[in-house]
Amino acid sequence: MENQINYTQENIKSLKWNEHIRLRPGMYIGKLGEGASSDDGIYVLLKEVVDNSIDEFAMGAGKQIDIDIDFDSGLVKVRDYGRGIPLESVVDCVSKMNTGGKYDSVAFQKSVGMNGVGVKAVNALSEYFHVQSIRDGKTKTASFAAGELVEDNPIIACGEPNGTIITFKPDSDRRLFANYTFLSEYVEKMIWNYAYLNKGLTILFNGQKFQSRNGLLDLLQNNMEGEGLYPVVHLLENGFEFAITHSDKVVSEENYSFVNGQHTTQGGTHLSAFREAIVKVARDFYHRDFEPSDVRSGMVSAISLRIEEPVFESQTKTKLGSTNMKPDGSGQAVKTFIIETVKKAFDDYLHIHGDVAEALLQKIIINEKERKGMQNVKKLARESAKKVSLTNKKLRDCKIHYNSKDERRLESTLFITEGDSASGSITKSRDVQTQAVFSLRGKPYNCYNKTKEVVYTNEEFNLLHNALNIDEEMDNLRYNNIVIATDADVDGMHIRMLLMTFFLSFFPELVKSGHVYILQTPLFRVRNRKQTFYCYTDAERQKAISDLGSSAEITRFKGLGEISPDEFAHFIGKDMRLEPVLLNKESGIKEVLAFYMGDNTPERQEFIIENLRYEEAVNE
Repeated sequence: MENQINYTQENIKSLKWNEHIRLRPGMYIGKLGEGASSDDGIYVLLKEVVDNSIDEFAMGAGKQIDIDIDFDSGLVKVRDYGRGIPLESVVDCVSKMNTGGKYDSVAFQKSVGMNGVGVKAVNALSEYFHVQSIRDGKTKTASFAAGELVEDNPIIACGEPNGTIITFKPDSDRRLFANYTFLSEYVEKMIWNYAYLNKGLTILFNGQKFQSRNGLLDLLQNNMEGEGLYPVVHLLENGFEFAITHSDKVVSEENYSFVNGQHTTQGGTHLSAFREAIVKVARDFYHRDFEPSDVRSGMVSAISLRIEEPVFESQTKTKLGSTNMKPDGSGQAVKTFIIETVKKAFDDYLHIHGDVAEALLQKIIINEKERKGMQNVKKLARESAKKVSLTNKKLRDCKIHYNSKDERRLESTLFITEGDSASGSITKSRDVQTQAVFSLRGKPYNCYNKTKEVVYTNEEFNLLHNALNIDEEMDNLRYNNIVIATDADVDGMHIRMLLMTFFLSFFPELVKSGHVYILQTPLFRVRNRKQTFYCYTDAERQKAISDLGSSAEITRFKGLGEISPDEFAHFIGKDMRLEPVLLNKESGIKEVLAFYMGDNTPERQEFIIENLRYEEAVNE
């Protein structure tokens, strides 16, 4: 064949350890991102460093960890008071693959870092990386840039306490973490999880102290909206800890799961076993064959498992795979161990506390009535959706989804747009592998204070929630990122609020789990014959004008429909700017929706007047 490509010795390449990490960062830290999502790479880098310090605490070495982040420069410093890296091995431990103490299960028992990769990935993906180890009056330091050794200092005397200090700055190279920003909300949530899982540990983050006395009990009480229907049931036994209650303010269920201190956001064997055990307990205790969804609806729980050599499904350790080891190291399967432990402990608790047993039974009965009352509505909705879907053009789907096993699953995104012009621009410029588009027809229905029947009887909401695939549970979610893409005007803001009302009313776990975002699109285009700048703020516009001079041409984008598909490709690709929708306990769902979407017109009117901003017109 004339056009056949030659395959010779010259095509074979051998990369250095840091070159491979920089070429294929997704294999080591998942997606890259700019900090808008809690699973973006910069938070994985931070976690990998802190995990090592946590492992020191778990081995009884050091009760404090200091974390400092300069949010302006992106420089991170983590200092623990553990045993310190053996001085002769400092450089190797942070720059040589398959080297580290985590392979020795005696020196590090039940640790998170098991494959000797984490801190090396941080080193390779940082434009500046500095390590210092202090052991018994001596210290060793070394510096790197993109994984390349820049400075290797000799061992010298030191009067500081033992421990390890890692300082790094994620690489702002455009191919890696361009325009990244650490969000304090995500960092604090990560640190709180470390505190809940490590009682007795003190973490100082930029001077603020994080501690927990009651472990997962504190986690539930600090994260759950309102009070539980019964006191939190809390148990710690043989490396396994769980806390559980039910709440009327939780629509489906909320679960927090951890393995060896790692937040397994995708669950896995341990969480599946726990959820199964709760259903078994309810069925056996009440002698009724309840539906699993009736038992678990409204359930709020947290579980933590510590085992030797856990098997995770990826380097980012977000899902526990199958493993045959129980926490004490014996051969009993984790699933069997968890089910038996939970069944005994929770069953005993229900027998002792009759008031809790009665509260749980009433909750299950209410869930059962609501489910049966919705069956006919759901049936009609499914039939309607099937008929509409034959000619439905609302959803332009992508090929890779969040609930698949594809390596790009974390990139799966659904843009929710308004109007044909905006939908058309995004559809033409999107990545058809990972980006889908759902087009709204004008303003969606205001579902504040409505029942879940709205989800199925409103055609648009029914199609949207079918596209997300979250009718039964979050495990089936098809898109990792749900992006609201509307104009930055009054109508666009109103549509955002209406969509947020829908999500918070019926699927609040989407928001709480960090899946919902607002797409930021440029307000201005400033260009001359040589350069073009897209500006998201007036300050960026002023700087662009200053850089280009008097010949600059300024265009004000009044809506997404005015942006051509060719230009839109810049705003939903690698440089996409997303603003996460964050919700904490202080901003309760009920209060937020009541203020913005309720009938409190005078209060809302006063708020608007007090927060009005007057800006000068922009000369185009």
